[in-house]
Amino acid sequence: MRTSLIDKVLTFLVPASLLLSGFQATGQSMVLRSTPGASQITLSLTQKGELHYQVTHRNKLIITESPLGLVCDDQDFTSGLSVVSVSPIELRRENYELKVSHVKTINHVLECRTITFKNKSGSLMAIDLAAGKEGVAFRYRFPDQTNTIRVINQERTGFQIEKKATGWLQPYNKAGKYTPGYEDFYLKVHPGDSIRNPRNPSVGWCMPALFQVNGGKSWVLLAESGTDGSFPGCHLQPDSQGGLYKIAFAEKDEKYTLPLSDNPLPASTLPWTMPWRVIIMGEQAGDILLSSLITDLAPTAKLDDTSWIEPGKATWSWWSHPEDHSPDMYNAFTDLAASFGFRYTLFDAGWEKANTEGGIIAKATAKGIKPMVWGYSAAYFDSEKRKKRFKELAAMGVKGVKIDFWCSDRQEVMACLPSLFEDAAKEHLLVNLHGATVPRGWHRTWPNFMTAEAVLGTESYFYEPRYPDKAAEQNTVLPFTRNVAGPTDYTPFALTIRKYPRLNTAVHELATAMIYTSGIIHFADSKEVFDSLPVPVQQLLKDMPSTWDKTESIVAKPGEQLILARQKESLSYIVGINGTNTVVPVRINLAKYARGFSKFRVITEGKDPLMSFKTETYPITSSWQYMLAPKGGFIIQFVKN
Repeated sequence: MRTSLIDKVLTFLVPASLLLSGFQATGQSMVLRSTPGASQITLSLTQKGELHYQVTHRNKLIITESPLGLVCDDQDFTSGLSVVSVSPIELRRENYELKVSHVKTINHVLECRTITFKNKSGSLMAIDLAAGKEGVAFRYRFPDQTNTIRVINQERTGFQIEKKATGWLQPYNKAGKYTPGYEDFYLKVHPGDSIRNPRNPSVGWCMPALFQVNGGKSWVLLAESGTDGSFPGCHLQPDSQGGLYKIAFAEKDEKYTLPLSDNPLPASTLPWTMPWRVIIMGEQAGDILLSSLITDLAPTAKLDDTSWIEPGKATWSWWSHPEDHSPDMYNAFTDLAASFGFRYTLFDAGWEKANTEGGIIAKATAKGIKPMVWGYSAAYFDSEKRKKRFKELAAMGVKGVKIDFWCSDRQEVMACLPSLFEDAAKEHLLVNLHGATVPRGWHRTWPNFMTAEAVLGTESYFYEPRYPDKAAEQNTVLPFTRNVAGPTDYTPFALTIRKYPRLNTAVHELATAMIYTSGIIHFADSKEVFDSLPVPVQQLLKDMPSTWDKTESIVAKPGEQLILARQKESLSYIVGINGTNTVVPVRINLAKYARGFSKFRVITEGKDPLMSFKTETYPITSSWQYMLAPKGGFIIQFVKN
């Protein structure tokens, strides 16, 4: 199936004078503005030939004058630059479907142009620009051709955020036993604030990074797209004096157990196209949450046949029984998947012995359940070993792999991942990454990439004493940050009390399964908990989709409250969670979302808010009012006669 269509719709010619080699751009600007004009990026050169840019949204300044440029081992592209050419504007239509998304079909138009510069020695550097209704993006490109490897010592790119802005940023943890893995809290900060109280020692800030600017009137998310083996994953430097957040490369010691080189700097022969720096903008936080600009910019799907790729739900024994790797335990969760109509079950670490002793894979496939199995990153890093292992797994009846403990954003790891997706696809295997970096549009390019961790999820009830108090707040921040980057394996529905007792209500935990978007939803908790649920809650779990045709943001307040309307074929829901410790009044016009339905069923807190549910059914009314409990939630399911 072809998942993307790129059409050249219209071309605008620029004045011929701009195409002349050596054109002096001092005092001039190079502009790309989206149609109908919501987003604009403007490049400019100083008298010293230093390159800068700024970004506006609906004529409001979002990114003030910020630096661009690269310092290479053989060339300097930060000063003495002059314009060689400015390409015509090209309208590019991005029309595609995603297996995992807030919406099924995406149809956006991006305006694109390339501005090519030369430095003092005459070497060329191009900057590709893109602008659409959801934001702007740019990337560097070296168009020359040579077999000599060029190394980038420094990327000068910065994002100048106003000092009065409010930000939600996650510390980028330095290399350690399980880091970096994008598993820290998102902290509410102001530009220039230092990193305080991270879970682990940190060397910068992660992307995506969220800011509210212009006195609360505008929102902006900084992210990446299209990262491949030609570049490391990037983060932001820790020092943002004056609100200037600068690009930083992966650290040298991000090796974990992988056989990586001693040089962490980006390196490639030419021509060389680098990742997109993405600036998503909106007037409401919900505009950020629903943006697809990251996948709009990612390479189109490389799989012609995706009919074998099926999103779904999975049972998972590790969270409730982390020490029990017996065949009986794995088989019990296969039975649980069958009883709830789930497509998948995940056999985590220790599954090999259980399969040898008890044939757990054969028993799952015999019941129509598709098994996924855990693996260690080092076992899948070498290309030949990886291909051989994938063939072995596929022959056993395995349908997907969860590959864990990458703990690196190094260029070699970024090169491994697309090859891994491709090799897995050849054997019709789905992929789930854990202990890994955030996605960067990869689920468009490789639709068999279903989900990734890179999130402080429910396993934190085992490991992080601060998690119970912060979990509800984080659940109302991550959908505007981490989940915008790509599918998120949050492992929801963790009701059993673990080492650090949960404070979120049971309905809040249930609702996260419908708040986060993941190609395969791996449900935490035990068979006993699932079997003890009220019938309406059990039925909700059976009916609940894992991906959506349509999503609308009703209330979007990062760190406070989130309410989404979700639709999949004939199913329609409204889901809400409270990220605060206070009661929040909710009022929703149900008639707007209830066309074709006569009733709605609402699931809220029961007598014991931590463990129980209350379910009530009402006829559709024009308005529904509710007092949302502290750290609470609700789920509305629309019902036909």
